Amino acid sequence: MALGKVYCFPSRTAARRVQFLSMKPASRPRVAVLGCLLLALALPAPGQTVAASVRAHMDYLAGDALAGRGSGTPQEHQAAEYVAGEMKRYGVMPAGDAGGYLQQVALEYRSLASPPVLSFENKGKAVRWTNGHEIAVARLGEPEIAGPLQKLSPGDAKAEVKPGAVVLLTSSPDAGAWEVAYELSQRGAAMVLVPDSPALGSVWESNHLPRLPPRIKALPKQAGIAEMSMVVVRESGVKELAALAEGATVHLEAKTTVQAGETWNALGMIAGSDPALREQAVLFSAHIDHLGTRMKGRRQVIYHGADDDASGVSAVLELARAIAAGERPRRTVLFALFGSEETGGLGSTYFREFPPVPLAHIVAALEFEMLGRPDNAIPKHKLWLSGYERSDLGSELAAHGAPLVADPHTGEHFFERSDNYPLAKKGVVAHTVSSFGLHRDYHQPGDTLAHIDFAHLDEAIEQMIAPAEWLVNSDFRPRWAEKSKEIEPLGQWKH
Repeated sequence: MALGKVYCFPSRTAARRVQFLSMKPASRPRVAVLGCLLLALALPAPGQTVAASVRAHMDYLAGDALAGRGSGTPQEHQAAEYVAGEMKRYGVMPAGDAGGYLQQVALEYRSLASPPVLSFENKGKAVRWTNGHEIAVARLGEPEIAGPLQKLSPGDAKAEVKPGAVVLLTSSPDAGAWEVAYELSQRGAAMVLVPDSPALGSVWESNHLPRLPPRIKALPKQAGIAEMSMVVVRESGVKELAALAEGATVHLEAKTTVQAGETWNALGMIAGSDPALREQAVLFSAHIDHLGTRMKGRRQVIYHGADDDASGVSAVLELARAIAAGERPRRTVLFALFGSEETGGLGSTYFREFPPVPLAHIVAALEFEMLGRPDNAIPKHKLWLSGYERSDLGSELAAHGAPLVADPHTGEHFFERSDNYPLAKKGVVAHTVSSFGLHRDYHQPGDTLAHIDFAHLDEAIEQMIAPAEWLVNSDFRPRWAEKSKEIEPLGQWKH
């Protein structure tokens, strides 16, 4: 049953929520009563089992009251405050701004004020193609892109992509334009031009205008995140571009407007106890945001994001609860619940640039993403680790009881599609733990509590607790298996 609008008393801790409920009814803020009562009912009690605690987290985070926790929305902020309150209740110390648990990230939301125009010179003549006519911009990372033309066949996977190149695919890719364009973007292409095909018909709609991703205001650019830009070109246009000389300059430009916004990370820390190891940190993370509400036909529908990623948030909270309840770990432990992952890994990118400890001190990072359903592509009772073969972290965790196997969906590029990636690009050994089996409810309204396999989720979390406790008490330092062009060397760690 839909609750409609539910307002909650904006407290930052569980204690304040309890204090609110202890007030006499006449003195409580009337508009907040229902929301806070629901939240109080959702709070797990101290000493609760993993199953009961996880259910409480999931009921709140993926319930109607948070309306899908849209990136940068008040509901995402509420989710961050809930997480902060839980960490405080567990005895985890704050690691956010000004001695609190939240790290605020100022954003700029950019919108296109005019249709993008693609331009180049052909035999001394200026050519200009406009979105919706000769071209259709399917995805746009920046409002202005210029680079040398590079012509590739879709099947030429081994060809080196020139940094900042505008790559023209000379024929339609069999694997799908989106997948090929994403791969080329990760390899350095500033923009990918793809031939028109029936599968891309929706981008030609008259009202289609691509959205620009938001940008972190404190950074001149979203450093370390390759934003995909893909432009669909009509068949006659592909022939004209193919006739140009390799290296010819191609330019895409559109006017933009900018609006201020914000997102939030919730950060906690347990200081290490061993003088020899406490400057080393292990990070456990997940993202608190999802897609919020969207129009589906004539109805506004909530995209609850139960699997993506209320399940991962619940896992990190349970790890925090378990580690905080035991003896102080030898290493420092960081817990980060990132905002605005869905709009380009903004929270994790900001965290990387402004971490609570020096980035070089983070010896390992595990993101928890979509653990709410089993993946039939791997054995039962197992989870997969993105980029398993890229470092020795997964195999070492598996040797200490973690139910981890290699990601069976390498073609989906999951290693590059979660909050581990901004950290990995700067050298931190960072992977994502998941059991996402490509279910059809991904980024759909069907990702609800009703479709969560709680027995699987509870087991997944319970199986990761002991290996996580081993990692935070070990002197093992994971290493990348081999150097990659996309991963920068991490700065020297100074004692």
